[in-house]
Amino acid sequence: MTALPAFEDLGDGIYCIDTAYLRPQMAACYLVTSGDSAAFIDNGTANTVPSLLALLDHLGLERAQVRYVIPTHVHLDHAGGTGPLMNACPEATLLVHPRGLPHMIDPSRLTAGATAVYGEEAFRREFGLLEPVPEQRCIAAGDGEVFDLDGRPLTFLDTPGHANHHGCIWDERTRGFFTGDTFGIAYPEFRTGAGPWMFAPTTPVAFDPESWHRSLDRLTGHEPAFAYLTHFGRVGVTADLVARLRESIDALAATARAAAGLGESRLAHLKAAVGDQLVAEARSHGVTLEEARMRELLAADIELNAQGLEVWLVRQEKQRAV
Repeated sequence: MTALPAFEDLGDGIYCIDTAYLRPQMAACYLVTSGDSAAFIDNGTANTVPSLLALLDHLGLERAQVRYVIPTHVHLDHAGGTGPLMNACPEATLLVHPRGLPHMIDPSRLTAGATAVYGEEAFRREFGLLEPVPEQRCIAAGDGEVFDLDGRPLTFLDTPGHANHHGCIWDERTRGFFTGDTFGIAYPEFRTGAGPWMFAPTTPVAFDPESWHRSLDRLTGHEPAFAYLTHFGRVGVTADLVARLRESIDALAATARAAAGLGESRLAHLKAAVGDQLVAEARSHGVTLEEARMRELLAADIELNAQGLEVWLVRQEKQRAV
């Protein structure tokens, strides 16, 4: 029997589920219920899916009651389990950003790209097997499109900045957004008396600070009470938290610009600079963890943020050369 995942009942028919990606409380997905229907927003990796199905059983929900599977974007810690989850839920429709849809129908490019980054053995260990979703079971979600979950409207908003195939889901009932990576990362281990410590994930390949700020303008225009983060959990939305996220976006972009002329040593420099920057920001927020522990918890983010900033610089260089 598959063990239940760690999960929290947030009330209002929303469950925050630890996907057990890399370590506890690093990545979450959400089960949203209304009436006799349910939806998964983000879904972890293929390795996560058996535990999601075990949770449905635990809650007395049939797999056929899952009406929607909604990855916020197609990065594999958010959407890697989409294929097997759709296979297990026969009545579900996949809702995904139009730019992400082709990768769900044919995930071969996602597999190739991730294998190139992680290596074949690590890719299979961390992500499992990516499975395609039949095109007839998919909807390319339009900006502002509303999907009814048994009387509970869920609205899809196009929110580029972290990725150009990113969408956030507005839940009117709780006045909350399921934000994927658009509203940043706030790991529970870094929470202090000042609240969550938040930073921006600049993961490859489509970091765009200007678009990100515009997306935050759209989200805050709804005056949300909550953000349901994939990394990690529900946070109350305050002006201070939004300001800290904007500062993180700009600070990481500035770190990249400062390294622009370093040539072949640039990526190594960015890794060191991003690590130092995140540790310093956490310290200024009042985080008292040992530095070695902070760097351990942030290791994957430091690596991916540096890679994403490098890709952003290369893209800018190519644009200037045209």
